[in-house]
Amino acid sequence: MNLRPETRDPKLAFVFPGQGSQAVGMLNALAAEYPQVQETFAEATRALGYDLWQVVADGPDDRLNQTQVTQPAMLAAGVAVWRVWRAKGGTIPVVMAGHSLGEYSALVCAEALAFSDAVKLVAERGRYMQEAVPVGQGGMAAILGLDDGVVVKVCEQAAEGEVLEAVNFNSPGQVVIAGTATAVARGAERAKAAGAKRALVLPVSVPSHCALMRPAAERLAARLQEVAFQTPRIPILHNAHLKSETEADAMRAALVRQVAAPVRWVETVQAMLAQGVERIIECGPGKVLTGLNRRIDKRADTLPVYDPATLNEALSKLTAAKG
Repeated sequence: MNLRPETRDPKLAFVFPGQGSQAVGMLNALAAEYPQVQETFAEATRALGYDLWQVVADGPDDRLNQTQVTQPAMLAAGVAVWRVWRAKGGTIPVVMAGHSLGEYSALVCAEALAFSDAVKLVAERGRYMQEAVPVGQGGMAAILGLDDGVVVKVCEQAAEGEVLEAVNFNSPGQVVIAGTATAVARGAERAKAAGAKRALVLPVSVPSHCALMRPAAERLAARLQEVAFQTPRIPILHNAHLKSETEADAMRAALVRQVAAPVRWVETVQAMLAQGVERIIECGPGKVLTGLNRRIDKRADTLPVYDPATLNEALSKLTAAKG
């Protein structure tokens, strides 16, 4: 694949969604027209030892939503859409990022990490995360309509000796908190008392990106030493520290840190725009990041690509922009 620097569009970024965008039947329409989708999932199936596309296409929901299944499914979905984009002659971006798990999709698409290695890696990442906190003992909640600083203070007050942290800074007025289930419940109530428009406890089995994930991070650190990394052919902004890394050990460290550290999505989008990006493509099922990006900065012309119609719209807009 030709990813020479001179072929990149200096005004284009690609972003990859993480857990929460999955749905039974995702990418069906794209798969019906483009063989790259089925081919990508067939590669993942060989790496995992079970039919990943069958789970994605037919469910059931509770199987797809198991984190050790969701993670490889979302990875494969992002990579499949990227491969279709490139097969159609789509432009190469100047920078990439992924929301949480989506960072692995970015690494694969930037040719820093082999797809088969990444599939096995994220399946194990999901298992490590689930085993770190038994089902029912952790939780997450989305706090809507409060300033970031207020949410952080609410977490400090509601922790009461337990773990409760602001972990996803998704857009202005949307912050996700995570920790022990009882602390999350207290935090949601305190947030509403502090003026939040809504405080929604999320249907997740893992309290991602908080201190409860440190055991998972330690296990992932050991596993990452077994995986080869190459210098990315496209720079990637890492969630944990908003830097682009080129050395293998630095990329490993960023992925380890990410597990128990906040996702700084607002700052990620702002950093892209600050370097001259004008258009962002969300590469994967759905349009969760598209909505977030538009709320972060209306200058961010974000386009989702997940089916033939959105693919053609994005290709047409980029062609028109060049003309």
